Amino acid sequence: MTEKQRYFIELSYDGTNYHGWQIQKNAVSVQEVLNEKLSVVLRRSIETTGCGRTDTGVHASEFFAHFDLERYTDHRLWTMDEKDNFIRSINAILPKDIAVKRLFPVAEKAHARFDATQRTYEYNIHFNKDPFKNGYSWELRDRPDIDLMNNAAKIIMEYTDFSCFSKSNTQVKTNICKISKAEWEVKDDGIVFKISADRFLRNMVRAIVGTLIMVGKKEIEPDAGLRPYMVVSNGDLPCWPKDSLQIIERIKIKTSLSFIGCSLNDIG
Repeated sequence: MTEKQRYFIELSYDGTNYHGWQIQKNAVSVQEVLNEKLSVVLRRSIETTGCGRTDTGVHASEFFAHFDLERYTDHRLWTMDEKDNFIRSINAILPKDIAVKRLFPVAEKAHARFDATQRTYEYNIHFNKDPFKNGYSWELRDRPDIDLMNNAAKIIMEYTDFSCFSKSNTQVKTNICKISKAEWEVKDDGIVFKISADRFLRNMVRAIVGTLIMVGKKEIEPDAGLRPYMVVSNGDLPCWPKDSLQIIERIKIKTSLSFIGCSLNDIG
């Protein structure tokens, strides 16, 4: 007699060579590769469920998924050494652009996607040519006004309907998102946009970045010019390159979620 034990797995990946996280019919995805390699190591068919989706070419430094694994009637969980061995084994056969960081058992109904209450994304921009930032940060020639952009970001946070920042003709049931943080920060030779919300729409972050950069270049007024966008735009706002979107899938989990052998309220 066997029962199912659910596990959460933490991973990171460079999305350059993948068509996003989710399995695609005619393209390679991170989920497809991970499922395949997990099935090899665990010697049974494994299907993962991710905490969200990432677009083609987008990177994730903290991403969570769950999968179920049969266990025998003694209810024995993997020891720490066994988990360490598993992580070494799976990383040995995964491609270099995908890495597993952690594995831990969770309650039967714990869900990587539906129990995630917050996700944090980052978009990096630099101003001086740097070959080591190709694919991870977008190079801008002129510095935008970061104060204007942060003022505009505060305006965006007043809204919950983000149809204007979503790709047209998507299959989502609602475009309502609750943003808890949207802020530009200065860093070495560049700036980074950090945004946190309960959920994001397809192309939403890049569309917001493109619009805020227009504000920073004084092509759009922070108040009089931006608010009409929020109401009448049809999702055709400027999008910035996806390979500069260093998505941090930093997931906050419901505090009521029970972990087996863990005392975590937040993951990440």
